Amino acid sequence: MSDPKLSALLEAIIYLADQPVRTGQITRALKNTSSEEVTAGIGELIGKYQSPRHGIEIREIAGGFVFSTKAEHHEMLRRFAKSLVPPTRLSLAALETLAVIAYRQPITVPEIQDIRGVHASGVIKTLLDRKLVTAAGRKAVIGRPILYKTTRSFLIHFGLKSLSDLPSMEEFEELIKTEHSAQQVELPPNGSNGDLTDDQERITKRSDT
Repeated sequence: MSDPKLSALLEAIIYLADQPVRTGQITRALKNTSSEEVTAGIGELIGKYQSPRHGIEIREIAGGFVFSTKAEHHEMLRRFAKSLVPPTRLSLAALETLAVIAYRQPITVPEIQDIRGVHASGVIKTLLDRKLVTAAGRKAVIGRPILYKTTRSFLIHFGLKSLSDLPSMEEFEELIKTEHSAQQVELPPNGSNGDLTDDQERITKRSDT
């Protein structure tokens, strides 16, 4: 058996790679590890994932290795993928408003507008439609405006266990800037608004490779 730490690292590298990763690439990236050790470790992983206990496997494709779902599960996985909600794409205004709600919740639209200095009703509707925020009753003031708070979907979207896991405001602002920048890879068509939705992403990672 190969070194368990090396086996775990090889597993993580193959999982992370977008394209089939070659043993030479892995050997160059790892220090004090020979190509023979890498080859042997990958061989053991291939054998491990051949077990019927696993729904994925490591396949050799075009001289490299990649994780793939097993062929016998493809039809079920396609049906499952079609049932998933498309990934959320939000404008910078929506992300900034979401940050205000996350850190000041429960909060009303007028309070959000006071903080951001811009009209927020349209953005709130977008966040409600995306199920990232929800109504949380009404504030006991004149007019009884609706209070808003974040949802479980918000936690899932940002990978948080609970609201207590929220980073500092500065770190969260950096996070939403990074997310917004990443979304600019796919620009909205001319004439569309900035709140984008994507085509359904496939859950069967490289299953048809």
